[in-house]
Amino acid sequence: MGFRESIKNAKRIVVKVGTSTLTYENGQINLGRIEKLTRVLSDVVNSGKEVTLVTSGAVGVGVGKLKLKEKPTNIREKQALAAIGQCELMHIYSKFFGEYSHTVGQVLLTRDVIEDEHIKQNVCNTFELLLQKGIIPIVNENDTVSIDELENIAKFGDNDNLSAIVSVLIDADLLIILSDIDGFYDSNPKENPNAKLIKQIDEITAEIEACAGGAGSSLGTGGMATKITAARKATEAGVNMVLANGEEPAIIAEVLSGEEVGTLFTAKK
Repeated sequence: MGFRESIKNAKRIVVKVGTSTLTYENGQINLGRIEKLTRVLSDVVNSGKEVTLVTSGAVGVGVGKLKLKEKPTNIREKQALAAIGQCELMHIYSKFFGEYSHTVGQVLLTRDVIEDEHIKQNVCNTFELLLQKGIIPIVNENDTVSIDELENIAKFGDNDNLSAIVSVLIDADLLIILSDIDGFYDSNPKENPNAKLIKQIDEITAEIEACAGGAGSSLGTGGMATKITAARKATEAGVNMVLANGEEPAIIAEVLSGEEVGTLFTAKK
């Protein structure tokens, strides 16, 4: 049985969406896409699988809510915007998932969750209970408290790393990272028209890492480098990871039906 076939059996799935998937180029929230995303994920839950959604976008949504021309650069303003945007984001998710008869729970994490065994266990227990009850945990970095994410964007990425941490914490079978790119290429497709999409990566070599240089879009923060870091974290813990384009959220269903979309990073056994 091929790896793509085995993905059909994935029971516990983490889906990560970045700011570029949730907002338009002008920074306003893309309700049409969020509506499609919630419908697809609701259907996945209806089919008997467990879904956890890791979402970025609180600062971006805050920018849209306050009708600012652009994202501020200082930490204080970003943290205030995250507070406003996080409320709005959860309101939107709750409303849309509610349309499909699903309940969501907000989980805001800071990086110390994995460093402290006691906190880690509590977080795992919370996830387990939510998933058992068919509730969809919606996870974000606690940006109002944690300046790591806001300061070290190049290092941690736009929640890419967080989604890998969550996958490992809850012992997921599959992590799907939705981005504004079709998958992992051998060179930057925005610069090189001959760049080739790599469909499956079994080993994250130095060569693969070299292909991953550079940061992401103006609204998002995660470049390819953070996706590779996330892939390494997930696969080493036995979680398959697929990187795919989130422009059409229906791609999640395609991934789960074993179709060869995006790039699959195969889990270490």
